[in-house]
Amino acid sequence: MGLKGSGKTKRLVELVKKAVAEDKGSVYVIEKDRSLTYEIPYEARLIFASDYSIGTFEFLKGFISGLHAGNYDVSTIFIDSLYKLVGTKDTAETEKFLDWLSAFSEKENIFFFITISEDVSNATEGMKKYFE
Repeated sequence: MGLKGSGKTKRLVELVKKAVAEDKGSVYVIEKDRSLTYEIPYEARLIFASDYSIGTFEFLKGFISGLHAGNYDVSTIFIDSLYKLVGTKDTAETEKFLDWLSAFSEKENIFFFITISEDVSNATEGMKKYFE
């Protein structure tokens, strides 16, 4: 989590490259538009959220569940610019989503990495527990 220009996307790209090189499972990257097309290795599955009209946390939960249902070999899912995908900066909803994601991650053994373009001071304590 950080303001625009703080290096979130650069870090995400580095982690995607590492995951592709080291993970034994499938790596997915969900982004709002096509801005990372040439930065993400072709071995990772790049998903353009704008193609699917992701607009709520509930939709995103279903989308992630569907990715897993369609491929049990998913090892890592990267989500770039969470607030842009879901169209809200509601911290209470974000916290609930992160809690759900944490439980899903533990149950299905999938690593998640999420970027949020927002001032860190706006994060709740419940959100901060997921900071790297």
